[in-house]
Amino acid sequence: MPSVWERPMDAERMRAMLLKLPHVVKTVAWSTYVLFWAADKSIGGQLFAMMNPVNETNGVITYAAGPERYAELLEREGVSPSVEFPRSQWVQVERWNVFRQAEWQSEMEAAHAIISAKLPKRTRDVLAMPVRQRKRVIAERKALLAGRAPKKS
Repeated sequence: MPSVWERPMDAERMRAMLLKLPHVVKTVAWSTYVLFWAADKSIGGQLFAMMNPVNETNGVITYAAGPERYAELLEREGVSPSVEFPRSQWVQVERWNVFRQAEWQSEMEAAHAIISAKLPKRTRDVLAMPVRQRKRVIAERKALLAGRAPKKS
């Protein structure tokens, strides 16, 4: 439990924490889910955490736990297997006070690192580019994807 002096975690604080991690991109899906990607999705980025701040019935956050931490995390009260990703070693946390601030930071950094390590080489190559060049490549890729016509059945 957090100390009386520590501000409890909430959706806004978590969002700010996640956006400070390297190359994180936030998107919204299904009107209410806030998705956090390790790298822009348009260049092969992958999801590492998601929240539904509007409806927290399936927990406050779901994230990649990885094979090393998955079983250990499930022993903690308030942590369960993810409903959305039941076979991918993702967990969902039912309330914000399950972890202290420093533990949340550690958990989110680990989730980000697990997924970042799985990014394709071409994605890692773009992330290694200088900022201006990386932004240009991402913008070009988004334009290309937006211009694609849907496939006919």
